[in-house]
Amino acid sequence: MNTAVCVDVGSTYTKAALIDVGDGRLIRRAEVPTTTGGDVLTGLDQAVEAVGGGDRLYVCSSAGGGLRLAVVGYEELVTAEAGHRVGLSAGARVVHVAAGPLDGRAVTALRESRPDVILLVGGTDGGDGEVLLHNAGRLATSRLRVPVVVAGNADVRDEAAARLTGRDVPVTVTGNVLPRIGVLDPGPARAAIREVFLRHVIGGKRLSKGPRFASLVRAATPDAVLAGVELLADVTGAGVLVVDVGGATTDVYSALIPDAESEWGPRRDVAGTLWRSRTVEGDLGVAVGADGTRAAAVAEKLALRESGHLAGDRELAAAAATIALRRHARGHSTGPGQPRTGGRDLRDVRLVVGSGGVLRHGGGAYVLDAVLTDHSGGWAAPATARTVVDERYVLAAAGLLAIDHRDAAVTLVNSL
Repeated sequence: MNTAVCVDVGSTYTKAALIDVGDGRLIRRAEVPTTTGGDVLTGLDQAVEAVGGGDRLYVCSSAGGGLRLAVVGYEELVTAEAGHRVGLSAGARVVHVAAGPLDGRAVTALRESRPDVILLVGGTDGGDGEVLLHNAGRLATSRLRVPVVVAGNADVRDEAAARLTGRDVPVTVTGNVLPRIGVLDPGPARAAIREVFLRHVIGGKRLSKGPRFASLVRAATPDAVLAGVELLADVTGAGVLVVDVGGATTDVYSALIPDAESEWGPRRDVAGTLWRSRTVEGDLGVAVGADGTRAAAVAEKLALRESGHLAGDRELAAAAATIALRRHARGHSTGPGQPRTGGRDLRDVRLVVGSGGVLRHGGGAYVLDAVLTDHSGGWAAPATARTVVDERYVLAAAGLLAIDHRDAAVTLVNSL
């Protein structure tokens, strides 16, 4: 039998799935506590042993808080916003966004956000390069020594990189995230962020004593899940929406079918249209994030019923999912009176997938019904969508397998 074990090393649990890559069949799955207090390899090896081992091993990880990304851009509503969207799509938690020429106060705020990686963007190709060069110089002379991905104006990005490497800052140069106004090109930067995550971040978090864990990890978990969501949309030819409610955060993924009017017509966004997108809400969860969910529910005027423990978890999960979907669809504003950007039109979504412990353990129908009947949140919910819970946690596994074993990955996502 030709098999692979796909493992997601999470902050709380490590989940393993044994897959027959010949026919895409899920043979066995297991969960064990993530051993972050010692060496994460201990829990990983236990999970692999629990499913019986396999011929190959594919690993993604969000242990240690996942990937913390800061974006430094040129203009708040254009290149900085484009970088923000690309960072989220790369599986990162965007912890800081700065726009315009960095000064001392801005550098201090950037440092206090404790990023693992900085995405430095700015200017369309052939446009103004002064801000990109200025910001590269400020980063080079700051006390920050985290890796920088330079994905700005092609005319000056090599010079910007040289200013950083001259001060021994690790640099990766890649294609511009916004080569032209309204044209968002996430692929090169997303790949570069993934590579930096694997090369610098995993080992730097000291999750394991030796190099083996870093050598095994192929992606940040959200990046693997988004790859699975993208594959599902490609296979079905329909819009897909996924909401993953965790203990600390709630992630939303959407893969939409490109619309010619949105791409070129009056609805076109100057920061570009990202048809495959993810947002992460760090204040929404059902465990350590429960207080944030309650506070956000008050702000959104959502009523929470406090009854038995299980009902309470379901209520929190429903509120977290609803608020996260509202934010994902409405986009965000940089301040009072400022326009919202980055919003998603989800009306044509045909499949809504729920994920997370509460949903997999009996709360899925309750949570997804709350999401699809939310008619007062400032967004239009999908009208004719089928709902399903990813009870076997196949999206991350499919995303890990998609490159080497696409047929098996297709079978997995079709099993939802």
